[in-house]
Amino acid sequence: MEDILLLEAIERYLNGSMLAEEKAYFEQLRKNTPEIDQMVVEHKLFLMQIEGVSEHRNLKHALNAAHERLLDKGDIYEGGEITGRGKVLQMWNKYKRVTAIAASIAGITAIIISGLINLLAPAPNNSQIQQLNGVLTKVIANQKAFGAKLNEVDSKIPKNVEVTSSGSAFLIDGKGYLVTNAHVLKGSGAVVINNKGEEFNARIINIDVESDIAILKIEDEEYKTVSNLPYSIRKSAIDLGEEIFTLGYPREQIVYNMGYLSSATGNDGDTSSCQISLSANPGNSGGPVFNKNGEIVGILSTKLNTADGVVFAIKSKGIYKLVDELKESDTAVQKIKMPTTTSLKGKSRVDQIKEVEDCVFLVKAYNQK
Repeated sequence: MEDILLLEAIERYLNGSMLAEEKAYFEQLRKNTPEIDQMVVEHKLFLMQIEGVSEHRNLKHALNAAHERLLDKGDIYEGGEITGRGKVLQMWNKYKRVTAIAASIAGITAIIISGLINLLAPAPNNSQIQQLNGVLTKVIANQKAFGAKLNEVDSKIPKNVEVTSSGSAFLIDGKGYLVTNAHVLKGSGAVVINNKGEEFNARIINIDVESDIAILKIEDEEYKTVSNLPYSIRKSAIDLGEEIFTLGYPREQIVYNMGYLSSATGNDGDTSSCQISLSANPGNSGGPVFNKNGEIVGILSTKLNTADGVVFAIKSKGIYKLVDELKESDTAVQKIKMPTTTSLKGKSRVDQIKEVEDCVFLVKAYNQK
């Protein structure tokens, strides 16, 4: 009985029939109860699928009904031999002049409306152009940070290249080894940028498209080795409903977000990933997912566009699997020693972030033009 009442409440929440106070209470309940939040997401997806099937069926019925009407009126013909001139041709000859006049009027009207739209529409907002906005933001940030002149902005991205993609990455070894998503590295080279705005040259060591995990190595004399990473990389799974948080670069500055584990599997039951409930944006890909003890439990990878807050992360054991496989054939990877202990357990979230943020990087991949 309680399940039926809960489903009725979810229905009213999704169709907007709840009162304001009831809606506020229900949203707080979603926030505090991961199981209910998951039910809301799943029910929304279910309703979308039902709506799609219903629309398809209605369209099919409408087409069949229209077909039958045209048959009854003799406007279309099925079977047998065609004799005489069809009604469609007769109608065309009868109304072609009227049709031509109507088409001319429609064309003139469309031109007038188009002109009015161009005249009255607001100018496009440049901040919505993602690639340009990212480049301009970086230039301005460098100018403010280093006091550079307008034409003296220093960058380690080579000249005459095109930045093809960006995302987040994090250290798995203080000697400069980083992990990100394979889909972040859409290019032949990359630079990484830390929270202080310092850029470092990086070499792409391996891109595994199947697991969507990639490994980079910072190769820059200005990079200082981190003796001990503050976090560990967890091999085992975490529990449903467990609190998690992320750090990443959906902007040029590092961004924190928090949520919880909402499903032990990813999209379509993928066991190599899990579902987390939080807000994520382009640029978060490749960022670390931490549990409350400061253990990395996943790599943030993708999100579902048809529902808010449905985000997927590759389980951290996939990092161990890839590194172990590469150690058998790649001598560079054999030097990687991943952290197994965390110094963040029991610390406040603010202190945890302060220790971790210097280990999370913005990645920019590029190609020769």
